[in-house]
Amino acid sequence: MQKIQEKIEELYELPASEPGEKAREIFELFKSKLNLGEIRAAEKIDGNWKVNFWVKKGILIGFRLGKLVDVSLSDNFRFFDKDTFPLKKFTLEDKIRQVPGGSSIRDGVFLAKNVTLMPPCYVNVGSYVDEGTMIDSHALVGSCAQIGKRVHLSAAAQIGGVLEPIGAMPVIVEDDVFIGGNSGIYEGTILKKGVVIGSGVILNGSTKVYDLVCERILAKTQNSPLIIPENAVVVSGSRPARGNFAKENGIFLYTPVIVKYRDEKTDASTVLENALR
Repeated sequence: MQKIQEKIEELYELPASEPGEKAREIFELFKSKLNLGEIRAAEKIDGNWKVNFWVKKGILIGFRLGKLVDVSLSDNFRFFDKDTFPLKKFTLEDKIRQVPGGSSIRDGVFLAKNVTLMPPCYVNVGSYVDEGTMIDSHALVGSCAQIGKRVHLSAAAQIGGVLEPIGAMPVIVEDDVFIGGNSGIYEGTILKKGVVIGSGVILNGSTKVYDLVCERILAKTQNSPLIIPENAVVVSGSRPARGNFAKENGIFLYTPVIVKYRDEKTDASTVLENALR
């Protein structure tokens, strides 16, 4: 793997007009490792998530090398994309359940066994989706997002992607997380194991999360993304806006709130039924 990394680093420093004769061969080898989950855009090391800068560089090289080609399905379904990132190919042996209906999974994505894809959903290049996860209808897994085991992305949930800047942390969703419908997780937010996100909750780099249980405010810092602690249950709330005008007019601002930490009742309402898989 060290040799692949060295080659990617070398290619990335070359001008876009000088990719080199073996650039495409190196990229295809790199992409095959992405597809197998042997390399990741981010990984947990000693309990902390770290960005693998060189992996993101490799994906960007793919866009640099790619040529725009016609990938249309028919005259009525016209599509044009870079030839370096076609749709991902599956076989029955992959043990991935992809239900018919318009989902798109880009090449360069790792999907573990027993992942379920409900239509229409979209999973972008560089994403890592672990075993037993369900991606529901109209859900998005953005580029380089890291999704753990037994995660449920409910209908229309949005997991933001990031390729640039190179050092930016992708969104991380750890094992056994439940994300409610029409919610959005963006800008490198980390959801620790067992987190429950209520419907319509939005989390990003400028969001402050009010923990009513531990009486603290969680927010992104210069050295750390927004991190939602293990087993936290986050729902949509509000707080009064500042200033006399806001007070006079009864203006409140949206804010996410941790109302409790998981208990037996929460587990019962968010359990993933194996029968569906």
